[in-house]
Amino acid sequence: MEESLPIDAAAPRVRQTRQARVAWGDKIVTVGGDAPVRIQSMTNTDTADAVGTAIQVKELALAGSEMVRITVNTPEAAQAVPYVREQLDRMGIDVPLIGDFHYNGHRLLTDFPGCAQALSKYRINPGNVGKGDKRDRQFGQMIEAAMRWNKPVRIGVNWGSLDQELLASLMDANSLRAKPWDAKPVMYEALITSAIESARFAQSIGMDGSQILLSCKVSGVQDLVSVYRELAKRCDYALHLGLTEAGMGTKGTVASSVALAILLQEGIGDTIRVSLTPQPGESRTQEVVIAAEILQSLGMRSFVPSVTACPGCGRTTSTTFQELTQQIDGFLRTQMPVWREQYPGVEKLKVAVMGCIVNGPGESKHADIGISLPGTGEAPAAPVFIDGEKRLTLRGENIAQEFQEIVENYILKRFGSAKA
Repeated sequence: MEESLPIDAAAPRVRQTRQARVAWGDKIVTVGGDAPVRIQSMTNTDTADAVGTAIQVKELALAGSEMVRITVNTPEAAQAVPYVREQLDRMGIDVPLIGDFHYNGHRLLTDFPGCAQALSKYRINPGNVGKGDKRDRQFGQMIEAAMRWNKPVRIGVNWGSLDQELLASLMDANSLRAKPWDAKPVMYEALITSAIESARFAQSIGMDGSQILLSCKVSGVQDLVSVYRELAKRCDYALHLGLTEAGMGTKGTVASSVALAILLQEGIGDTIRVSLTPQPGESRTQEVVIAAEILQSLGMRSFVPSVTACPGCGRTTSTTFQELTQQIDGFLRTQMPVWREQYPGVEKLKVAVMGCIVNGPGESKHADIGISLPGTGEAPAAPVFIDGEKRLTLRGENIAQEFQEIVENYILKRFGSAKA
């Protein structure tokens, strides 16, 4: 009998984009090429409030955002940008700031050189830089500012603010086809053409193509997949992914996860943002957590130790395993800002918290450290597995606390020596 080939685990395709450098001070974050897919987020504060903005940037950075975009829409906001950077530096927050410009970016970058210098990257929307003769001139002014201060730019097209002159031109051309396209493919073409032609115009002015990133954001999952597949075919610029106006709660989370996962698996995307509308009272950092979970679930990056847990069934009437899972997961996430420096590699730790003996022991053996709690009618004993072997059994009312201490000791023993 002929031996069959082994089944390989699926892996994302290799990305084929240029590598850009986002610098601030003596720090550099690489984007594109063989660099990791980077997580980006955006503040919702009034940038003129430098202290409030810096505090939110800090929260996003500590949650795992590797670049943070801030709105620069008024002279007051532009004037505050250097103070935001100063506040972050005082707090020891090493995260690059991206300036988001619309309509008046050419004036703000010219009139406020301190702002232009303090930012690490500029986001330019070609649909909002002016009309007619003003468009190329004002777009050119922003590119010249980027070259003057050696800053990369993201040319970010959005279907909610698409260049209407370009769209009208493409629609006129479409009407002359023997078999005209439907309206949606014309809109796709307008998005892609706007991004690529703007990038080529920037290069014609003298900008290095490796310092240009592109995005074509839409709010529909299938639309985003279609646009980015075609965009990736036509250029090798680094690409920023994001489902714009994704929505709130589970809708925004699921839509963003599906769209980004499809493209990332195909090797498309160099930076990502989950544009989630926060629930009332919810932290802005939730979008960062979701972005990190997408990359970690795909096996592309590791940010926090993963916790495997069963959903529960009729064998697990006790809520003990649910409470323990929540406790361990929260504990690991809370400790990561400190552990990231103290214990290199700890983000790859795998923990299992299972509710009964059906799959509990097996899953626990697959993890670095796991516990299998007793289900309904089972003896009140919880075996603990470390590195695939059963090491001890916990009993009594303090199982949760004892298991947390075991996890802490394991981390100290395994990862504490990594930095030594």
